Amino acid sequence: MPPAVAQQAVDWWLLLMGADASAAQRAACQAWCAADPLHAQAWERIQQVNEQLSGWVAPQQAGLARATLAPARRAARRRTVQALALLVFGGGAAWQLQQSAPWQRLRADARTPRGERRRMVLEDGTQLVLNGGSALNIDYSPQQRRLHLLEGEMLITTAADARAFVVETAAGQAQALGTRFVVRAGDDGSTRVSVFEGAVRLRPRQSPGDTQVLQAGQQAQFGARHISELAPVHEESTAWTDGILIARGMPLADMLQALQPYSAAALVCAPEVAGLRMSGSYPLDDMARVLATLDSLPELHVRRLTRWWGREEVVLEPAANTAR
Repeated sequence: MPPAVAQQAVDWWLLLMGADASAAQRAACQAWCAADPLHAQAWERIQQVNEQLSGWVAPQQAGLARATLAPARRAARRRTVQALALLVFGGGAAWQLQQSAPWQRLRADARTPRGERRRMVLEDGTQLVLNGGSALNIDYSPQQRRLHLLEGEMLITTAADARAFVVETAAGQAQALGTRFVVRAGDDGSTRVSVFEGAVRLRPRQSPGDTQVLQAGQQAQFGARHISELAPVHEESTAWTDGILIARGMPLADMLQALQPYSAAALVCAPEVAGLRMSGSYPLDDMARVLATLDSLPELHVRRLTRWWGREEVVLEPAANTAR
């Protein structure tokens, strides 16, 4: 069983075992199973293991995912998900799966699938809004409040507390100084922080002495060794929390990056149009409408591709490249 398929199967199963799983999510899972015989095989294996366990334990304990959904036992949840891979797939596939970045995200304390947002209130009263395709671990102790953003984006409104509040990413740390801010983990390992209230101190992982404090109205991107120049940020950039993307002269490449958490297919931008400036309001929950709007622009053409390995892509390229 390919590790990527195994990860997707477990991901779907954990999602559907939740009490708030929707009919649309169940239909999407059925479509995923029907798309490839390997998908159906992985799903059948999960169902078989769950049925076997249901016969061995009391009804109230049946279902592997119950332990994974207990918010008060995050460490137990991660161990249970790890055991799930071994029970369902075993051998090399399970080992490769557990070493992969997607698997680490799968074991996260809080996750959102693509196309969905999630609002959370942590035990100290801190409020979070997770963008689509996000994952984080939560580490609260008597000494500190620490979030580890593995993937995606979140808006944080911190609650008053004597303990330090720190967000960890692959790039380093963002320490809140009583604030409301957004942290976005990029696919390239960089992190963008935008501050709307209070201040945030950035500290690159491999250059901890090179810190930068962002004030309200400022944003910066940083990697493991450096911090970019400060840039202004506007409140409308948080419109994604209400399902809207507002673009004002936004480069097309940046716009596609913002839309990606709401698209099952990879959004690819041809270099020739990457810098095209986009403006307007776009509904994040209606990606077909957004792509149709972009395709109607005289400068652009939207092309759909399915690669031989099964990856779906939506390519935005110059209209001159095709017959309109």
